[in-house]
Amino acid sequence: MPETMQAWANEEYGPARDVSLRTVPVPTPRSGEVLLRMRATSLNAGDVRLMLGDPLLVRPVFGWRRPKHPIRGMDATGIVVATGPDVIGAEVGDEVIGELSGGGGLAEYVCVPADRVQPLPPGVSIADAVTLPLAGGTAWQALDAAGVGISGGTPRVLVIGASGGVGTFAVQLAALRGAEVWASCGERNRALVEGLGAARTLDHRREPLSTLPAGQVDAVIDVAGGIPLRELRRLTRPDGTIVLVTGDGGHVWGPVPRMLRAALFSLTRGARIRPLAATPRHEVLTALLELLAEGRLAPVIAQEYAFADAGTALARIEDGHVAGKLVVHVG
Repeated sequence: MPETMQAWANEEYGPARDVSLRTVPVPTPRSGEVLLRMRATSLNAGDVRLMLGDPLLVRPVFGWRRPKHPIRGMDATGIVVATGPDVIGAEVGDEVIGELSGGGGLAEYVCVPADRVQPLPPGVSIADAVTLPLAGGTAWQALDAAGVGISGGTPRVLVIGASGGVGTFAVQLAALRGAEVWASCGERNRALVEGLGAARTLDHRREPLSTLPAGQVDAVIDVAGGIPLRELRRLTRPDGTIVLVTGDGGHVWGPVPRMLRAALFSLTRGARIRPLAATPRHEVLTALLELLAEGRLAPVIAQEYAFADAGTALARIEDGHVAGKLVVHVG
């Protein structure tokens, strides 16, 4: 094993232009961990939040003055090259996929708890598979929280922010569960979202939801934020559910004020409002990989980057407006 590796890191909180390629020590796996030689990672909006240290509410956990985990990238595919003590279920040479807590994917090697990874099925594309853990898992759990596909029937689901990483998965998964999908996205992404299974598309910035009649949908998956909860509730049937995926909010408290307003709304009659805190779930990733292998799920990849161009990929995620996912090949 080499003693050092290349990694894209930001030692201080700040924009993507401050993230640089550095030589750092190769980590040593601790008890219950495996060391991966990375093959690919995909980037998420959460990487930008951790890069910027925004909102300030997250800093007591992730580092007050500087990030505890300076390397971005929370999705990972790689090959197990070493194991720490007490590792069960993973061996050197296994090709695995999983989600990294706090980041680490934009490096040649990374340590991860063995229970956070699982074998990569044969025959699936590395680029497609690595988009699944965080964005696909969040979309799956949001639909579960809304009860889509659980109670039967053909619910009508509105996905707000349908062209992003989570949104493109939410549209496809909702359609696979038998829902009629309405999707809000920018004009340039309408054809893309319709191709994913949306029966109706709209741009809520140009066509305010207030122009729609009340009680039009059974569930709302809000990935974009920015729409008053009162308006989302008006649009949703009284026995429906609104799931807040977005971390939308101010620089200090982030989503907390919106979550508190959601709790107050839940004390009154009307659609339920549920903030979502998605977590890595082995069974969800397994199900997503099965759908991918069967050709029933098609990740939207806006662009793939070489490891040397990872800084450009981070800057593009920071800028926003990416349709689907960005993948960085490490190996």
